[in-house]
Amino acid sequence: MNLKVGLLQTSCSADTEANLKKTLAAAGRAAEQGARIICTQELFRSQYFCQSEDHKYFALAEPIPGPTTEAFQELAKKYETVIVASLFEKRAAGVYHNTAVVIDADGALLGRYRKMHIPDDPLYYEKFYFTPGDLGFQAWRTRYACIGVLVCWDQWYPEAARLTALQGAEILFYPTAIGWHPAEKAEQGQRQHDAWETIQRSHAIANGCYVAAPNRVGHEKLSGEGIEFWGQSFVAGTSGEILARASTANEEVLVVSLDLGQVELTRTHWPFLRDRRIDAYGELTKRLID
Repeated sequence: MNLKVGLLQTSCSADTEANLKKTLAAAGRAAEQGARIICTQELFRSQYFCQSEDHKYFALAEPIPGPTTEAFQELAKKYETVIVASLFEKRAAGVYHNTAVVIDADGALLGRYRKMHIPDDPLYYEKFYFTPGDLGFQAWRTRYACIGVLVCWDQWYPEAARLTALQGAEILFYPTAIGWHPAEKAEQGQRQHDAWETIQRSHAIANGCYVAAPNRVGHEKLSGEGIEFWGQSFVAGTSGEILARASTANEEVLVVSLDLGQVELTRTHWPFLRDRRIDAYGELTKRLID
């Protein structure tokens, strides 16, 4: 079965309504190009506010269901397309999550994934804002494919990809907001980007599935020198090959055709799932092995 997926790569301003309008329009263009599953970048409704620890940014959070999910449900129903949308979820006063919702092609809200791995690095102070996810790793059987959703920092963890793939995910989507610290870009920028892309391509290889990672673009300066987001949203095939990659600096709607039959073919010819020694992996649940 051939299936087109769409990744939305945009810049973000301080105007949350403008960001929503832009992303909805981009999703519409992707659907008109035949995309049956569309994924936004991470936290597309705002600039990446985690550059500092500031209580005012909690006002950006919203409930689920809420205005953003409702807008995407309407769009999904109109175009009969599946939507993965990344949101700042207000679960309750004092409990907030970095969440991605999955909306099926009939507009129904299938579920949500709450980001499990929460970073705390210079200009990425997410632990101040987000409670770690408590829904575990999940896969959803949408109208067009079985998909898994993980979010940004999750993409560095092979355990997350594996546990999602074991539930049948044929495509792993990773809504992302990652970029360079301007001061270190010249020396380390290419190496950092290559590591980001390589680890995700390895998830495609190890699990015999597709990987799709939309990222934002633009220089957002909310603290210090800010972050220069590197774009380069991409889709990797079941052997880790790059099927398509967006640019470094431009807003783009990346629509890519996938052959879902390749998932079964790859997993049959490279039977990593068959040969796993599940009897020998118990120590993975330990922080370190002494």
